[in-house]
Amino acid sequence: MIRWKTICALGAVWFVFGMTPMLSADEQHSRQHGKEGADAGVNPLIEEMVKLDAVFREVVSGVVLDDADRVRKAVESMHGAMEKTHEGVHHGTVKLPKNAGRIEDFVRQDRQFHAGLESLAEAAGKHDRDAMLRLTKKLLDECVQCHRDFRNR
Repeated sequence: MIRWKTICALGAVWFVFGMTPMLSADEQHSRQHGKEGADAGVNPLIEEMVKLDAVFREVVSGVVLDDADRVRKAVESMHGAMEKTHEGVHHGTVKLPKNAGRIEDFVRQDRQFHAGLESLAEAAGKHDRDAMLRLTKKLLDECVQCHRDFRNR
């Protein structure tokens, strides 16, 4: 059974901190002014992070409000983002600000993350609240770990 304290805590953390602080000041400025930023067209990883920011706002809201359709639609909007990022890795347009020599680790983590997104979409399709909550928390933990591994502070 889902613990309501956990759901409320997840919603509160998201409301207070959100994903936006994970973006640099320049990236936040670009988003706020309707621009994708200078790096967005060159680095598909930046595009994916901006998209993930919006997706997780929807996912967390959907989980907190028990709106499985909202969660599923948000996750589905990510389709194709991983492939663009991995194509950028192949072509050298994805630049990791930290631990650039660990690109294979990054790709592995990214694939694992996107598999988790698919599991979340499946749980939402079944309206499995417990699984949606568990997977959302797991995915957010993976976001934080990836940023620790590959993003400068």
